[in-house]
Amino acid sequence: MARLASQEVSELLRAWSGGDKQALDRLMPLVYDELRRLAHSFMARERAERTLQTTALVNEAYLRLVKVKQVRWQDRAHFFGVSAHVMRRILVDIARSRAFQKRGGKAREVSIAEAVNLTSKANHTVLELDDALNALAEIDPRKAKVVELRFFGGLGVKETAEVIGVSPDTVMRDWRLARAWLLKELSHKEA
Repeated sequence: MARLASQEVSELLRAWSGGDKQALDRLMPLVYDELRRLAHSFMARERAERTLQTTALVNEAYLRLVKVKQVRWQDRAHFFGVSAHVMRRILVDIARSRAFQKRGGKAREVSIAEAVNLTSKANHTVLELDDALNALAEIDPRKAKVVELRFFGGLGVKETAEVIGVSPDTVMRDWRLARAWLLKELSHKEA
């Protein structure tokens, strides 16, 4: 049953990419709950005083995704990978805006320890994590994409492998190396 739903989502995504506006209307009810789960996982890492709610994050991501015209959707995993990237960008934009408005004040903090197992006590800002991922992307774009898809997108190893076009073993190897690299990079910022 889940396989049929996944296949239907992939077909609707390809139809939407092809210009079928009605495909988007049929797609959204199928992916909305998963987008909310994804947004909820982002918001669970945010500090308690956050002002953005899960539904608002999903709605903002939806509005940005609808505006994207040049994406040739491959499948469900690709869609959720891009959705994760869009949600990450939204949170980074909000954090940058808040830091700018406070003229150097602290941005909201986000704990990456639970999902990435980097450290047991590390709390890093969204901006620090974004900077570290951007630095990793300059060195090794594939490893940065693996982190984005797995950590932010909530994709499994197999789905991540499909999106990137590598084997699951390669994803696991990249995941381990990227976590170690991020740990080192973020620990330098604490010192």
